Amino acid sequence: MPNARGRSGREGEGRNLRWNKLQDVLPPEIGELKKLTHLYLSFNNFRGEIPVELANLPELRYLYLHGNRFTGKIPPELGNLKNLRHLDVGNNHLTGTLRDLIRNGDCFPSLHNLYLNNNHLSGGLPDQLANLTNLEILYLSYNKMTGPVTPKLVNIPRLTYLYLDHNAFTGRIPDGLYKHPFLKELCIEGNQFKPGAKPKGAHKVLEVTDTEFVF
Repeated sequence: MPNARGRSGREGEGRNLRWNKLQDVLPPEIGELKKLTHLYLSFNNFRGEIPVELANLPELRYLYLHGNRFTGKIPPELGNLKNLRHLDVGNNHLTGTLRDLIRNGDCFPSLHNLYLNNNHLSGGLPDQLANLTNLEILYLSYNKMTGPVTPKLVNIPRLTYLYLDHNAFTGRIPDGLYKHPFLKELCIEGNQFKPGAKPKGAHKVLEVTDTEFVF
């Protein structure tokens, strides 16, 4: 892995290994690439747990692990990455809860995009989500999450896309989400909300193209 192809420059280094049919576990030696800023490992066949050693990459900004066969919990130590802006672990077999991942008010200080969709996450929406003050995208579709939608989400100042669909959420949608000045998309179908809960926006599939991020 340390010899995998990538790009480097003034802003750091990147490794793009998408669509390479890579399999087996992701080795802990990945944590030795201290200058890594971008890591793209989506659409492979990695299995096992996400290595906690990824938290040893202080410059990491973009982490894509989408579309593999990772199991277990997402390491909460990733929250110590001060520069991490984009975390995508969607379409795996991950378990655990958001409370496991977001344990304190200091975690994920730079995170803008959090993709956890299409896994086996359970539990509810903890109030601690409001501590992710830079969050713009929260994508939780197709999990096994339950409970009410915390009104604390209203306190995320630039929350723009909130996808809660196809879980087992209950109760009412906080009125403040409908009045949120930045929220464009609120997708809630496939849950157990009380009558009167309404979606917001056009509900297009969220995708990030390769051209949006330049090494």
